[in-house]
Amino acid sequence: MTRSRVRLDQPRAPRRSLLPEYDPEAFGRLSERVARFLGTGRFIVWMTLVIILWVLWNIFAPDDLRFDQYPFIFLTLMLSLQASYAAPLILLAQNRQDDRDRVNLEQDRKQNERSIADTEYLTREIAALRMGLGEVATRDWIRSEFQDLIKEMDERRLFPVESDEADR
Repeated sequence: MTRSRVRLDQPRAPRRSLLPEYDPEAFGRLSERVARFLGTGRFIVWMTLVIILWVLWNIFAPDDLRFDQYPFIFLTLMLSLQASYAAPLILLAQNRQDDRDRVNLEQDRKQNERSIADTEYLTREIAALRMGLGEVATRDWIRSEFQDLIKEMDERRLFPVESDEADR
């Protein structure tokens, strides 16, 4: 009675299952398509027409051609069956949409964080440039300095010119 050793470096062989196998992603896409159709006006119109025809047929058709006698037990069964499948499919589609929304919100939050970080960086850079510009000679400052020098030179020139003429 020897027991085979389990090798941890290799994946296990797939086990046979009694349950049917299905692709959850494909099933989810199908549920979204069904839920999307159930939420349209086209579905409401078609469902209303089918029910009206069903009721009219089973009221006015000859007795031997009627398949659902009053009180329309078979119609009630069909509507219950449709509702019992529609509700879980709609919930599955909503769950998938919630998952997508959650991922999108997370991506938006990360993008907002990056935008805030970029804005703060640019704000610091602009503040540093303004501080640096406070020490740099601007065109207006140089112009005002030149005007002050010209005035000072004119004032100095006037007095010596008068004194030169007086000496002659």
